[in-house]
Amino acid sequence: MSVEAAMREKLTAAFAPSSLAIENESHKHAHHREVLEGGPSAQTGETHFRVAIVSDAFAGKSRVERHRMVYLVLDAELKADVHALAVSAKSLSE
Repeated sequence: MSVEAAMREKLTAAFAPSSLAIENESHKHAHHREVLEGGPSAQTGETHFRVAIVSDAFAGKSRVERHRMVYLVLDAELKADVHALAVSAKSLSE
């Protein structure tokens, strides 16, 4: 399973989002040392992502709390393959 697919599966299970968009921006960062020198994330080639997620789970939470929630769900990916993750997490009312 690709890193992107694993992220989508985990975020969907954790937050039941009304909207979820995951953009793989790894191709923009192929020149990074980690990729060029064959680091752990070079094996998958999936290193940089942008996530936009809308879910009731974020209602009443601060921006920092929302990001922490997403990071917790994607902990394994962040420790292994993902080098950078940009997150936009909103509630349905936003």
